[in-house]
Amino acid sequence: MFKKIMLVLCAISLLQAGLLFAAGQDREDGLPGMPYRTPTDKEFKVCADPENMPYSNQKGEGFENKIAEVLAKDLGKELSYEFWLDRQGFLRNTINAQRCDVIMGMGSDVDNLRTSKPYYRSGYVFVYRKSSNYNIKDWDSPDLRKGIIGIVGQSPPSIALRDHDLMGNAHPYRLQRDLNLPPSEMIDDLVAGKNDIAIIWGPIGGYFAKQSKEPLVVVPIPEFKSERDSFDTEKGKSQFNISVAVRKKDKDRMEMIQGALDRNQSKIMKILDDYGIPHVPVVLGDKTGK
Repeated sequence: MFKKIMLVLCAISLLQAGLLFAAGQDREDGLPGMPYRTPTDKEFKVCADPENMPYSNQKGEGFENKIAEVLAKDLGKELSYEFWLDRQGFLRNTINAQRCDVIMGMGSDVDNLRTSKPYYRSGYVFVYRKSSNYNIKDWDSPDLRKGIIGIVGQSPPSIALRDHDLMGNAHPYRLQRDLNLPPSEMIDDLVAGKNDIAIIWGPIGGYFAKQSKEPLVVVPIPEFKSERDSFDTEKGKSQFNISVAVRKKDKDRMEMIQGALDRNQSKIMKILDDYGIPHVPVVLGDKTGK
């Protein structure tokens, strides 16, 4: 049955590709066999991960799902999704293939997409068990040297960890998570006592700390600049502006979305707070480095 469905989809795709070529329209990318979609003015179609809480899931339970609902309602459009795993190939097979038109969370200064003004700013956090009686505020806190530190390998805080001679304490996690494991893996390990401290991206750490039955402390990590060289200064950043993104050519769509973002900023902030997402004031013009 699956093979029959695939054959039908391929046939439809070939027919649509011929019509597309004849019309002179452009499909930017995507997997062979994917049927072409023509965006309409009535829909607000979001590119999202099907199972990546706290951001999104197919049940619409993530904070980006909730923000998308606010924007779609404000604009009087019908919200729908194109779900794809948020990893290598995500942009190619979603927004660049015109399977969807909007990405709810993207670094504000990416070059290959058109981004809104930042609508929130978050950063990495220290998370530890309240029962540990640790007092960790920054990279110079003595309690950082007392335990095992969970950290995503090659993530920006690894620069600061290295510069403070803390690599010997590190328990590294994969940069691209194992899909057989939940997004909460590092916080689960912290609660289970496999780690004593987690250094993790704020939205993930804040959300799962709030869900935890074990009381956890979440502390935003101050911005860090490495003294070793300029490359490490850029890569060692802790905080980043986050925007909505559309295709480069979709200027009118972005102007429409920007209006909705501006009108609903208080609602967006409440959603972030309800989900335990740590956020700090936006820094306009901030660059993440390349």
